[in-house]
Amino acid sequence: MKVSVIGSGYVGLVTGMGFVKLGNEVIFVDVDEGKISMINNAEPPIYEEGLDELMKEFKGRYRATNDYREAILNSEVTFICVGTPSREDGSIDLTYIEQASREIGKVLREKSDYHTVVVKSTVLPGTTENVVKPILEDESGKKAFKDFGLAMNPEFLREGVALRDFLNPDRIVIGVQDERTKRALEELYAPINAPKLFTDIKTAEMIKYASNAFLATKISFANEIGNICKKLGIDSWKVFEGVGLDHRISPHFFRTGIGWGGSCFPKDVRALINKAEEIGEEPVILKAAVEVNERQPLKLIELLMKHVPELGGKTVGVLGLAFKPDTDDVRETRAYAVIKKLLEEGAEVIAYDPQAMKNFKRFYPDVGEKIAYAESAEDVLRATDVVLLVTEWREFEEIDYSGKIVIDGRRVRKAEETAEVYEGVCW
Repeated sequence: MKVSVIGSGYVGLVTGMGFVKLGNEVIFVDVDEGKISMINNAEPPIYEEGLDELMKEFKGRYRATNDYREAILNSEVTFICVGTPSREDGSIDLTYIEQASREIGKVLREKSDYHTVVVKSTVLPGTTENVVKPILEDESGKKAFKDFGLAMNPEFLREGVALRDFLNPDRIVIGVQDERTKRALEELYAPINAPKLFTDIKTAEMIKYASNAFLATKISFANEIGNICKKLGIDSWKVFEGVGLDHRISPHFFRTGIGWGGSCFPKDVRALINKAEEIGEEPVILKAAVEVNERQPLKLIELLMKHVPELGGKTVGVLGLAFKPDTDDVRETRAYAVIKKLLEEGAEVIAYDPQAMKNFKRFYPDVGEKIAYAESAEDVLRATDVVLLVTEWREFEEIDYSGKIVIDGRRVRKAEETAEVYEGVCW
C-alpha cells in the first residue's frame, strides 16, 4: 500500500518506517527542510534504537518532501502525526493539526480516488470529528465517510523501543465509522499479529488518554509509597516486586525513582485535567499524580544535602539528561528540575548524557548554558566526588563509583555496590 505521513517527529518517523518494514511505500511530509534532507539521505533526524539501520536497509522505499500535493496524490492512506503541544493552561494546541487538515483537504478536492485520512496525533475526545472533519470537508468540498475515509489510530510507542513497539504492539486501536476505512486499515495492519480493537472515533481518542493517565498515576502512586518506604528503611523495589506478582496489578511501571517526563505523560495528563474541568468534573486523582511527580525529583537534592549541607561552590556531577535511556528526548526531563535547583543552591554542575546533551542545552538555555558538559561519565567522576544519577543509561552500570557520594534516582546497581556513600531515592 502507498502511505503518506504528515510530520516526521518520533511518532511520524517510526510509524512511517514501520510501514516500510511491513512492505509499504511511504512519503513523509514535513516543513523542516533539514529533516527532509536527512530522511532522503537515510539519516534519522532523531535517535531511536534500530532506526538508523532500518532507514539504510530500505532506502528507496520511502522519501520525504514538503509538498502535500505530491504526497497525497501518490498515496492511498494519510497519517497525521504532527505535534499537539501544551498551552500554559494545560490544554492542547491544535494549530499543527488544523494546518495539516487544511492542506490535506485542499489536495483531496483534486483527488477522485477514495482516500483515507488517519489521525495518529494524540488529541482529546471529539477532536477528530469536531475539528479535523469539518476542515477536511470545507477544504475538499467532500463528505467524510462517503467521499473520503476518516479514522483515529492512537499510538502507544515507548521512546527508545518505539520501532519494536510498532511492530510488536500489545494492541492496535482503530476508531472508524465507515466500512471502507475499516477494510483499508485492516489490510495495512494485517501483517502485525496483535489484538485489533475497532471502536468509534471518540472512544479511540479516549483510550489513549486513559492509558497514559493510568500509567502516570501508577508511577506516582509507586513513588508516594516509595517515599514512605524510604523513611521506614524499607526497599520499595522489593515491596513492588511482591505487589506486582498479583495478576490483577502486574509489575510494570513500579520502578520507583524521581518520576515521569517525556513528550506524552505530562502533556496528556494535563490536557485530560483541563478537559475534565472544562466539562465540570474535578479530576482529583490526576491532579495528585501530577503533584507527586513535580515534587519527586527534588528528593535527590534533599538526600544530597544530608551529606553535603552546603552546596555553594561545590561541583556536582549529573549523569543523565534524557527523560529516559535510549533516547535523546529531553522534553519534561527530571534533569531540568534537579539542575535548576542545584544552580539555585550555588552549586556548579558538570553533566553527561550519551545522546541528549545537545538537546538539553537547546531546550533549556536558562540552565543548559550555565553548566559544563563532559565527554564521558568517567570524566564526570574525575571532576567531582558528588554524583547524581538521573537517567539509567546502561553504560552507567559499567562504572566504578568508589570514593564517591552517589545519590541515585534510578537504581543503578553498580553505584549501589561500589559508591563510598550511596543513597537511593525510594530504597
